[in-house]
Amino acid sequence: MVTSMADVFQSFLQNGKIQIGFLGGAQVDKHGNINTTVVGPYASPKVRLPGSGGASEIAAHAQRVLIVTKLDKRAFPEKVDFVTSNGKRVAKIITNMGILQPDDTGEMILTALYPGVAFEQVQAAVGWPLKQAPKLAEVSLPTEKEIKLLREKLDPKRLHIK
Repeated sequence: MVTSMADVFQSFLQNGKIQIGFLGGAQVDKHGNINTTVVGPYASPKVRLPGSGGASEIAAHAQRVLIVTKLDKRAFPEKVDFVTSNGKRVAKIITNMGILQPDDTGEMILTALYPGVAFEQVQAAVGWPLKQAPKLAEVSLPTEKEIKLLREKLDPKRLHIK
């Protein structure tokens, strides 16, 4: 389907027809709030970022949100410098070390670890005292067959993407 961005936002997103929104950001805090606006104070930031680009609408209207990003202490402060996108609909934060999900209070807690990663490594990459689920799930690495399929089917050259 080919449609305008206005149609995507007004007809699909704002009508609740988008089940999952995928987002990332320069900063993500312990409540899943995303910052893509400024690092530092808004009036005199250290870095000015590109802004929402539609992410705040996705965060507000998608039925649930998945954040995909690399864990890093600078990118995971206890509180973001500026809330560009609200974290209330964030279902999971999928990182390079494990998966975080909101608990009953809305605070992100560690619920799954990747093989070879220790809780202490994840804790060192976030800026708040990280809680963990009573039983951490173990995430399996992709199989060779899955990697092969991804490389074959999503190869930018095969898809004619420059």
